[in-house]
Amino acid sequence: MAALERRELGSTGLMLSCLGFGASPLGNVFGHVSHADALAAVRLALQLGINFFDTSPYYGGTVSETVLGNCLHELNVPREDIVVSTKCGRYVDGFDFSAERVTRSIDESLARLKLDYVDILHCHDIEFGSLDQIVNETIPALQQIKAAGKARFIGITGLPLGIFTYVLDRVPPGSVDVVLSYCHYSVNDSALVDLLPYLKSKGVGVISASPLAMGLLTDNGPPEWHPASSELKSACRAAVAHCKKKGKNISKISLQYSLMNEEISTVLVGMNSPKQVEENVAAALELSSLGIDEDLLHEVEAILEPVKNQTWPSGIQQG
Repeated sequence: MAALERRELGSTGLMLSCLGFGASPLGNVFGHVSHADALAAVRLALQLGINFFDTSPYYGGTVSETVLGNCLHELNVPREDIVVSTKCGRYVDGFDFSAERVTRSIDESLARLKLDYVDILHCHDIEFGSLDQIVNETIPALQQIKAAGKARFIGITGLPLGIFTYVLDRVPPGSVDVVLSYCHYSVNDSALVDLLPYLKSKGVGVISASPLAMGLLTDNGPPEWHPASSELKSACRAAVAHCKKKGKNISKISLQYSLMNEEISTVLVGMNSPKQVEENVAAALELSSLGIDEDLLHEVEAILEPVKNQTWPSGIQQG
């Protein structure tokens, strides 16, 4: 069986599977997930070549971290075979990017994950805090965590792309290793592409998440709270309907589109069942062996062209 492609993450030396396992659904964020389903999903992901797992204390109010930790522990996965990232600064009860809180946060996360260290510790959704605090207080605190061996690399996450340049222009070179951007590299919004040369020049690795635009590019459609405009929702519904009419699945071609850019080291997709793992890996393997359905992609892009790169105010995010 063909293997999932591995890509290098910036200057870290980490090699990530091009498809990453987003563990937020393991926190029951989108409905209850039994331990058996969670375990089966993580087991199959490992068997099919996924080596990157991403979580956060915010997801399900720490449940995602606990469940992922239990699964990896139960499966007795050799630590060097996996890359695990978690986050700090965003919690169910709000945001706290203080040095004191993030320093406490990593110890709590490691206990839940049953790990001695994480490979990447991200500062979570930094646009909700003071970016100057992130630069002057949080990143230096994360550097201390790195020096203590509790995290190998440091990252920042968020929705507005401007936050990345703001921080990276102000911190010492090498103090941020990775950025995690979401909803900006998918069929409807590829604004992240303009930032890639800058990130490369800084030696910063790039992770992209939400290739399905938080549900816009799915047969079921987005959740009620989705902050996109009615115009964007309507265009995505039309694209979904077009794919359905042709007997195709919009989620599959959207994921494949996101995987095509090799300057993005990995695409994170939320998964909570073996079926989802299997479908996502199959889409990635089909892309590497057969390529994407160019005709369908162009048709979908044409439908979405009027709303291309239209984003939404950063407020009600599930990042």
